[in-house]
Amino acid sequence: MTYNFLTVEPLSVDVVAAVLAQCLNVRVQEIDVADEDTDQELRNWDALVFCDKVTVLGDVSASLDIYVQESVQPQPSERDLASAFARGADTVVLFPAEEAPPSAYWLAREDGLVTRARLYGSDDEPRYTIDRVEDPVGRLPHVTVARIPEVVRELKIATPLADAFAAYLRRMHPDEAGTLGSPAWTASDRLGAWEKLVRQMEAAWAPSDWYPPDLYGERLEVRDELEQVRTRLPQDLTVLLRNSLAPLDALFAELTVDDTGGLLRKELLPVEGAASSHGWWWDRRPEPLPW
Repeated sequence: MTYNFLTVEPLSVDVVAAVLAQCLNVRVQEIDVADEDTDQELRNWDALVFCDKVTVLGDVSASLDIYVQESVQPQPSERDLASAFARGADTVVLFPAEEAPPSAYWLAREDGLVTRARLYGSDDEPRYTIDRVEDPVGRLPHVTVARIPEVVRELKIATPLADAFAAYLRRMHPDEAGTLGSPAWTASDRLGAWEKLVRQMEAAWAPSDWYPPDLYGERLEVRDELEQVRTRLPQDLTVLLRNSLAPLDALFAELTVDDTGGLLRKELLPVEGAASSHGWWWDRRPEPLPW
C-alpha cells in the first residue's frame, strides 16, 4: 500500500525510519528511507517499507512517499497511519482527501486529531500553502480556521435509489440516458442530488458534520425541478421516479420539523415572495440547522 504525506516540520531520514517502524510494528532495519542525498546503490531493496523523502517549501517542509509491502500486516488506512505518524514524530502531517478538488487534504495534528485542510501547490516549484483548516493548529497560527465548503459538495454519498433509476434508464431508454439535459437525464441527475441530501441528513451530516446553506438551498431547488420534470417523462419513468421519491420524501419529512417561523425561507430565500412556486420541502427545516 502507498501513502503520501507532507510534514510541517523537517525530519531526518533516521527519525522517519524510527517512527515508521513504531507505527507499522516492523524493525527499523527493515525500513529504507532515502532523501536527495542518499546514494541509491546503498539502499536496501529487500526492505519491507520504502520511503522517498523530498524537501519542499512553504508551509510544509517534507514530502514522504511511502510504500508498504503486502507482507506487513495489518495495513493501516492513510488516516490512521498519518495520525500515528504525527504523534510519533511530534509533527503535523497532511495527506490527500478522497474528494475531487486537488486542494482537498486532511491534516493530522501532533495530538492525533484529524481535520480538514485546504492546500495549494505551486506549478513552478515544490512550494505549498496551507490556506485553511477546520480546527486550530498550534503550529500554524497564521492559517485561517474556517469550514471548507467545497469538499461537502464533492463527498461520495451512497445513493442506491438514484443508482437503480439510472441503471433502468440506461437499459430501457439509452438514447435519453445519454442526452445531456433531456428530461430523463435531468430526472436521474436531480434524483441523485436529492438523495445525497437526504442520506447525509439521515447520517447526522456525516462525514462532514455540517452542510453549507447555499448547497442546501440548491438541493431544495433540485427537488422543485423533479416536480417539474416528472410530467415530461415516459409513463414507466414517471412511475419509477414517483416510487423512488416516496421513501426519500418520507425520510426527509421525518428528519425535519415544521418551519412555522419561516427561518429557513429567511436564510435561503431573502427576497420577499420568492418562495411562492416552491414545494412543501421549503416549509420544513432540520433542527438544528446544519450550518
